[in-house]
Amino acid sequence: MPEKLNLENDADFKLLSDYFIGNLHRYRENIVVPQNLGPVPIKTVDEKRVEAFFESCFFKTVMSCVLGFGLGAAIGLFTSSVNPSFATGPGNEVRPQTAREIFREMKMTSLGYAKNFALVGAVFSAVECTIESARGKTDWKNGTYAGGITGGLIGLRAGVKAGVIGAAGFAAFSTVIDYYMRH
Repeated sequence: MPEKLNLENDADFKLLSDYFIGNLHRYRENIVVPQNLGPVPIKTVDEKRVEAFFESCFFKTVMSCVLGFGLGAAIGLFTSSVNPSFATGPGNEVRPQTAREIFREMKMTSLGYAKNFALVGAVFSAVECTIESARGKTDWKNGTYAGGITGGLIGLRAGVKAGVIGAAGFAAFSTVIDYYMRH
């Protein structure tokens, strides 16, 4: 029969607490989690650095800017192809446009949309990532706050009233999109 532990003895109490609680050292580096297909491979330091870079606010902002530019260019190209425009000659007479004029107009429209979408994407992503880092949470409120700030900043160029309406509209839109993407 095992002998009884005397908890008033420091050595016995330490033995018992180490058995039930464990030691005070926390080993978080390279934890292997067993799965059905075997253990997870241990990540190297370089893999962790690359992962940290891809999760950084800088990378997220740059990617949002680049993808926003591409999406804006595509929408601008579509919009300019649908929008009829006519060239006017001397005396305001309508004349047929040349291919060069059409392509120049398509380029300007696509570039305008691309710049606007890139700006909105970069500002929204930077604000959302900053809010997420400050709050330490990933939830729907980050997108709502970021949408309000982004919409307010964009609308503020047209005045305070437009800024408030832009903030409310962009926050509502961000909340709806975030809800849809999470559910």
